[in-house]
Amino acid sequence: MKHNKRLLALSLFIVMLFSFSAAVWAKALDGGSGAAGELTLAANAEEAGAGAKTLTILHFNDLHANVMEDEDNGLLGLAKFKTYADGVSPDLILDAGDSLHGTTFATISEGANMREVLDLAGVDAAAAGNHDFNYGADRLIELSKDGRYPVLAANFINSADGSGPFPANMIFERQGVKIGVFGLTTPETKTASNPKNTEGYEFSDLTAAAKEQVAYLQGQDVDIIVALVHIGLDDSKPLAAEVDGIDIIIDGHSHDTLPAGEVIDGTLIASTGCHLQNIGRIELEIDDSGAVVSKTASLIPYSEASQLTADAELAKRIEELDAQNVELGKTILGKATVFLDGERENVRTSETNLGNLVAEVMLAETGADIAMTNGGGIRASIPEGQITMNHVITTFPFTNYSVVIEISGSDLIAAINHGLSADLDEDGNLEQNGGFPQIAGMRVVYDKTRQAGERVVRLTVGGQLVDTEANYSLVTNDFLAAGGDGFDMFAEAAVLSEHELLSEALVNYITSEDTIKTSTDGRVAELVDASASAVKKAEEDLTESSIALAQALIDELPEDRYRDELQEHLDIISEVRDDYTEMLVNGNSRSKVIVTAVMMVLGGIIIIISLKSDSSKKVRK
Repeated sequence: MKHNKRLLALSLFIVMLFSFSAAVWAKALDGGSGAAGELTLAANAEEAGAGAKTLTILHFNDLHANVMEDEDNGLLGLAKFKTYADGVSPDLILDAGDSLHGTTFATISEGANMREVLDLAGVDAAAAGNHDFNYGADRLIELSKDGRYPVLAANFINSADGSGPFPANMIFERQGVKIGVFGLTTPETKTASNPKNTEGYEFSDLTAAAKEQVAYLQGQDVDIIVALVHIGLDDSKPLAAEVDGIDIIIDGHSHDTLPAGEVIDGTLIASTGCHLQNIGRIELEIDDSGAVVSKTASLIPYSEASQLTADAELAKRIEELDAQNVELGKTILGKATVFLDGERENVRTSETNLGNLVAEVMLAETGADIAMTNGGGIRASIPEGQITMNHVITTFPFTNYSVVIEISGSDLIAAINHGLSADLDEDGNLEQNGGFPQIAGMRVVYDKTRQAGERVVRLTVGGQLVDTEANYSLVTNDFLAAGGDGFDMFAEAAVLSEHELLSEALVNYITSEDTIKTSTDGRVAELVDASASAVKKAEEDLTESSIALAQALIDELPEDRYRDELQEHLDIISEVRDDYTEMLVNGNSRSKVIVTAVMMVLGGIIIIISLKSDSSKKVRK
């Protein structure tokens, strides 16, 4: 009997233990990939008391207008994000900035479309990211007053009077808990966006602004303080260490991924990476006195969230807005009087007029010393005739933007050598290479027969030989600036400033110029091409001087039929000399024979003239 009771007691204990474990694991699984953090919450539930509450905050950062799902790159899209959010019913949804710019979905409407779909996705507040200023501060201020969610920026102030155009903070009450949220924006916006975008405004010190906001919110008797910031981990970590009273920092700008967050001096820092590769989830356990018992961060990765069904209403609205963009894409920007060559086989192997145009636009936009973009980033040609927005979007579909870096002359030579390092095909020409340099502000002569990495023969900047010890400001695209296509020397360079999309810069240029006519000019020339140019110049000079000498001798002859005939021959040669020298440049061997013959005829005329001149002088004597 005792044995049976012991067996029954043991069985009941096992059942109770199993039930408790199942409940804990169910809670953990509900929290996605940060399950370990959720176990902490469950363990503290009894300590929190009967009136304990669990608050959930969903967040993301650096969306860069990637609103649609992209399976290839693991980007969730807003429609599936909304499905997840609806299932969780979070207390807050927060955006840590850089959402309003980055794809044509956003840029054609200058951010208005993004404000609409983010609002539909349930965003409660957003930080102002540096790229959110890409349309200009006045445009961002205008967007923030559209009646949707607030943009928070406590340290962005008017230079004239010190006022803040954006609210510094918001207080939300959820489940009887007061949550104070304040915003901060990186002072790097002055250079990490076009400086013109924030003219008339300045960014105050991050630490001082944060301390001021904490003091204010504590004075409002909030229970939780959240810093919603777009400053990057290099600044948010010191902020957590130096400013007391911040419970959570939700960060953006540096695109860091923190799977379980990072705690510094009691402050939890959370960041999701970028582009909605992950959904950020923060849970706070609040006791019945309003004190925070525990706080945990986790990420729900694309691999999990992608299994959800997209929210039908939001997906439909995104599709409608995208269709409107297609119509806007038919907008006529200007006209091209020539075919703008963006053909794959050309931009990846040689200088083209479209490559020159893009590099020149980048140079004019930024004021850098030199410009270089990769031929692989130019995806289509623009035909002669009317240029539409769709032409530009098709040519530049990657939403790359301009970045100015500081690079030494020696690294510049290495970069150009790298861009010209493709193998030679069976005909002895460079094979296609996405890193082929399309440039402005400099000229290159290279020898393709040399070993890869040593092909640059001559490189000039502003008409002067490159100084290997000097530093130059180089504008390139963000892909190359990050070391894309193997340009490691760019990734190691200091970033001086960031600017708008290449497509936007080109649209602005075409609109301002109305008529586009551009050509190649030999700025990236093979050694044989450079030699041919030198031969052409020498031939032109020789022909010109020979004709001038012949004319001078003819003028000394007495007026007779010989003089008239010689003058007639000389006039004919003078008329056609440009055609002949042009044939020489084209490299046709028959043309070279013709040119040589013309030169021989001209020499014969000079000899005849000389003889007749001597004869005439003897007669006069």
